[in-house]
Amino acid sequence: MSRINTNVQSLIAQRVLGQNNNSLNQSLERLSTGLRINRGKDDPAGLIASEKLRSEKNSINAAIGNAERADQVVNIAEGGLSEVSSLLTELQGLITNTANTAGLSEDEKKANQLQIDSILQTIDRVAGSTSFQGKRLLNGSLDYQVNSVATSVTDFKVNGAKLASGSTLAVNAIVTQSAQQAGLFLSAGAAALDLSAASAQFVIEVGGSKGSRELSFSSGTTLTSIRDSINSFTNVTGVQAVVSGTGLTLSSTDFGSSEFVSVRVINAGGLTTGTTGVYSRTATNFNTNNTGTRQAFNSSAITNGFRDLGQDVNATINGIRATANGKTARVNSDFLDTEITFSTSASQTLGAVSAFTITGGGADFQLAGQVDIAGKVAIGVGNIAIRKLGNSTTGFLNSLASGQSNNVVSGNLENAQKVVAEAITQVSSTRGRLGAFQKNTIGATIRSLGVSLENTSAAESSIRDANFAAETAGLTRNQILVQAATNVLGLANQSPQSALSLLRG
Repeated sequence: MSRINTNVQSLIAQRVLGQNNNSLNQSLERLSTGLRINRGKDDPAGLIASEKLRSEKNSINAAIGNAERADQVVNIAEGGLSEVSSLLTELQGLITNTANTAGLSEDEKKANQLQIDSILQTIDRVAGSTSFQGKRLLNGSLDYQVNSVATSVTDFKVNGAKLASGSTLAVNAIVTQSAQQAGLFLSAGAAALDLSAASAQFVIEVGGSKGSRELSFSSGTTLTSIRDSINSFTNVTGVQAVVSGTGLTLSSTDFGSSEFVSVRVINAGGLTTGTTGVYSRTATNFNTNNTGTRQAFNSSAITNGFRDLGQDVNATINGIRATANGKTARVNSDFLDTEITFSTSASQTLGAVSAFTITGGGADFQLAGQVDIAGKVAIGVGNIAIRKLGNSTTGFLNSLASGQSNNVVSGNLENAQKVVAEAITQVSSTRGRLGAFQKNTIGATIRSLGVSLENTSAAESSIRDANFAAETAGLTRNQILVQAATNVLGLANQSPQSALSLLRG
């Protein structure tokens, strides 16, 4: 059938040519952009998925940048702490040198004090000047702000705490086991030694965590004299003595399971009658003897050495079981890293302690793509000024300055060395925490984020990017089809002309 007004074959050819042209244009667009999805109509579901993956990629890239920036900040803080550590080591040497009093003139002591004053000033200067883009790092700006500190807390340290925006964190402890000194009771049965003969000797060896000393006493020696003799070596043995009725209570100077008191009777001198001997203290009351543990001075248990160990406090802090050393308890979790030293009475009283409240501060680093408290890492860097290095028990570093209690010209050199040793421990501990933060937290985070970025990019690419091999093949196919459709359209347009032959006939 031949028609002129309606050329169906031409319409079909036009439709197919249009479709082929669209396919060809799509192939050209994909090859020119490198993307399989250029607009929503290309793949609506794929577009949604790829946009989410693109967003995740950007967040991961930003988190990697944050981690690298955090590493730079810690590097600068570490540099300042390293210099302070060197100064403290030099300070320790100056104190030891000055303690050689017989070999130093007064002028040399004063010269050493001048060096110490200079070192102290330099430490304060380093604390105030170490900064990153104007943000001070070692002057307490990155330390945590704390209030409502309980009187039962003698010292505390907040190394890290995650706080939600605008919120505070109450730190509460529950003491479940008391801290104890090591201790023994030596019962002499009287206020003075009553030995078997005037020439007899009562010879004992008293030992503690720092060392031991052998002491000899003759008949008639008072308990007060024995106490004074033992206490004269307290710095050497770590054991102190007090007179308690007709005996002596020996106790370690510090608390905890690393402390001990030992007594070994080398010669009882005939002091073996009645209630004399050595007693342990009861576990629940350090001031009471455990009568069932009495050992006579001539018993094998005493001649071989009788020992009592101290006890660490046991506590939970914010529901987490703490590790302990003496009266100090610490928890280290992802959300809270804090250390609390209880007063003696608090460490020996079972029950709850409302320690303090963290109100803000610290250094927060966003090391994950998702902005929430789980993706945040918090660390505190304390003030390393000389008024902050040390503790309330031994004193602080500023006590070594001229005119202060621990100066090297007229002050207490033994205590000065303890203060410097504590300061060295604190600075080293801070450097260790920052080093662990760099190595284990930042380093691991960067590596993990790098893997996540690779996998996320691969997933996004598989959805959105064009497959050049397939698109090139499709381009060739579409070019052929367009050419074929064009030729067919030409033939279809010529077909109606055959109807004119009917008119010529």
